[in-house]
Amino acid sequence: MTRLLSDDHEDSRHQRFILQLPSRQTLLIAHNIDLANRVPLGIGERVRFRGMYEWNDLGGLLHWTHHDPHGNEDGGWISHRRKHYS
Repeated sequence: MTRLLSDDHEDSRHQRFILQLPSRQTLLIAHNIDLANRVPLGIGERVRFRGMYEWNDLGGLLHWTHHDPHGNEDGGWISHRRKHYS
């Protein structure tokens, strides 16, 4: 993880941070903390993730890193220090 951003409080709350991928591309993660627990991250730490990717000019956005509250879709997750946050 390369940068922690302030939480987004528009509509549902999202923890936001930027990762740099092995390809050097950056990726904004928007993790819904109304549906899942906050991930206790620090700069330089590694995470694994599953979610929905949307491309943009800055490298992209990954969201839907949580369970589906309606049970209709496969949910996403973030894994940090062997703990899953979904």
